[in-house]
Amino acid sequence: MTTFENMGLSLQGLGSGIARAFFQVTHNSFALLGLAVACAAIAMGARPDLRQVGENELSSWLQTRQVEVTGMKVDADAVDRATAANPKDLPKQQAALAYWLGKKYHIAPEPLSALVVEAYEAGTRAKLDPMLVLAVMAIESGFNPFAQSPVGAQGLMQVMTTAHSDKFENFGGKLATFDPVTNLRVGVKVLQDCVARAGSVEGGLRAYVGAANNEGDDGYSAKVLAEYGRLQQVAAGRLVPLSAPGVSPSAAAPLKPALVPERVALLTMP
Repeated sequence: MTTFENMGLSLQGLGSGIARAFFQVTHNSFALLGLAVACAAIAMGARPDLRQVGENELSSWLQTRQVEVTGMKVDADAVDRATAANPKDLPKQQAALAYWLGKKYHIAPEPLSALVVEAYEAGTRAKLDPMLVLAVMAIESGFNPFAQSPVGAQGLMQVMTTAHSDKFENFGGKLATFDPVTNLRVGVKVLQDCVARAGSVEGGLRAYVGAANNEGDDGYSAKVLAEYGRLQQVAAGRLVPLSAPGVSPSAAAPLKPALVPERVALLTMP
C-alpha cells in the first residue's frame, strides 16, 4: 500500500470519527432541548401563573417583531371598533337593502350592513319600520356619519345634539353623536317622540325636521316617504332603479342639511 493510500484511509477514518462525534453531540443537544421543553410544559401546566407569564412574553415578542416588520403599532382591538358587518351574514332582505343603498349612496356594503342591522333592532324597539329609519338617514345625511348642518344638526340622522344632549348621557356625552350607532339610536328615539306627538308618520317627519308649525317642510317628508317606498320594494325583492324615472341624478340626491334651515326650530321644541 502506498503512502497516498495510507493517507487517504487515515483522512477517511478521521472524517468518519468527526461525523460520529457531531451526530452524538447534535443528538444529545436535541435530547436536552426536548427534555427542557418537556420540563417547561410540565411546569407551566402545574403553574398557570407561569403559563400566563410565558404567553405574555411570547405575545409581546411577536408584537414587537410585527411592529419592526410593518412599521405600524399593533392594535388588535381596531376590528372591534369598526362599524361594519359582512352582508353575506345578514338575512336576505337586510342584505338586499345594504347592497342597494351602498350602490346608490356610494357607501361600502360592510358599514351599511351594520347600520341596516342596527336600524332593524332600534326600529323594532321603537315600533318604527326599520326601512323608515333607513330612509331618514338616507335623506338626512346620505349615510355620512360626520355630516353637520349650518344650524348644528349632526351625524347620520342629523340630530340636534344641543337640544338632545340628555339623550347622549348614556353614551358618554355629546361627542358620541359622531358614533354611527349612537347617532342612529338617539335619532330613532327623537323620531319616535315626534311621530307619537304628531300622531302620524308624515306629521312626525315634519316635526323631526323642525317644520311642525310651518306650512311646508321644503319637500322633506315627501323625499323621505319616497325613499321609504323604494326601500320597501327593494326589501320585497323587486328591481328598483337607483333614481326615480324621469328625475335627474342631482334632483334625486339626498336632501342636504343646509337646505333644511327650519330644523333650528327643534331648539325651541319642548
